[in-house]
Parts: sequence; C-alpha cells; structure tokens
Amino acid sequence: INAFIRDIYGKREILHAGILPEDLVYQSEAFRPEMNGQKVPHDIYVMITGIDVVRTGPDDFFVLEDNTRVPSGVSYMLENREIMLRLFPELFAEHAVAPVESYIDDLLATLISVAPPTAPREPTVALLTPGIYNSAYYEHSFLADKLGVELVEGRDLFVKGDVVYMRTTEGAKRVDVIYRRIDDDFLDPLAFRPDSVLGVPGLMSAYQAGNVTLANAVGTGV
Repeated sequence: INAFIRDIYGKREILHAGILPEDLVYQSEAFRPEMNGQKVPHDIYVMITGIDVVRTGPDDFFVLEDNTRVPSGVSYMLENREIMLRLFPELFAEHAVAPVESYIDDLLATLISVAPPTAPREPTVALLTPGIYNSAYYEHSFLADKLGVELVEGRDLFVKGDVVYMRTTEGAKRVDVIYRRIDDDFLDPLAFRPDSVLGVPGLMSAYQAGNVTLANAVGTGV
C-alpha cells in the first residue's frame, strides 16, 4: 500500500504503464494534488490501516476494503476481547487464541518511530479528534488514554514558524506526531476547506516543511 501511494504521488509508473487508468486516480475525491512530490518522514504514508476481511469457506478469505485514510474501530476489538475473556475463559484456555493486548504498545511504538528527523529524542505524540460530537469520540478518548498521549482538538494546537505547538497549562509544547482522526478536508482551513473549525491553520505548511508527522499522511485515501 505504501509503495502504491508513493508511486501515485511520485513517478506514477503504474499509470504510465497503463496498469491503472489515470481517470480512476485523478477523478478520485481522495486524490490530493498537494501531495505531488511531497516527501513524508521515513517514506511512510500509511502507519495504520483497517483491513476488512470476510471468510467465505474453511480456507477462503477475501479482503473487502483497505481503510487507509482514518481507520477506526480497533477500540471495539480490544474491549470485545476483554469482555470475552471474562465471560468465556474456558474458550481461550482450550484453544490457541492469538492475543491482542500488544496492540496499544505496538501502535505507540509505531507512532514514535515515524517522528520527523527534526523532533527531539523523546517526541511528543497527540491524538487529534474532531470533538465530543463525533461518532467515534469514545474510541479517540479510549486510545489516547491507553496510549498515554494527549487528546487534542484543533483549537488546542497552533502553528508558529512551521512548527506545531500544543497549548498546555505550562505553556506551549511542541507536537511532533499527530495521530489524526480528522479527514483531509478538515485538517487545515488554509489548505483545504476554509470553513473548517476542526483543523489547525498552517498545519499543512508545518507538514510540508517536515516538522510534523501525520498518521496517516494526507491523500492516503486514494
């Protein structure tokens, strides 16, 4: 998936070779011309993906969808497993059910690992939410709590000198990685929808300057 997105916003060899119709990409609402030639930290566009898999037989599986823009739902999987362990402990004792508890640690390690080169040794990670009225807000607060990172809204952040800062009771604090749960259109009113009150003015400028990592990158929905 990363190789495909890198190609779409780079050399576009898959289009030149005629493997994929150009119109399918250029007419897609998720295609972001702003990302053409844009380098992203560590050359990684997609850090988190939600893959919908359906089983149709004993050995047959199909991938229905790769959610690479703002994938959601993992908190329900984690909570479901916790409840299942309480209700049916014998089921897990009798069968080799793979654990899922490491997901939070793996997610945090992934977010820290993609901090931009300009970040300090211990980068600051924040989860950007649209707010309490979003249907997935429970998951946003759940993950921020489990990850031990700040849960922020657009109004909690500001950009100065192409660097993103978070307002705290102790003053401004630099933010290096943003686990964003906001669609591209609403991330930055200066770059996308001017009527957005959910995003951070100047965020794309800081992003394009390489001073902050967005997980996932802009334009990954393509």
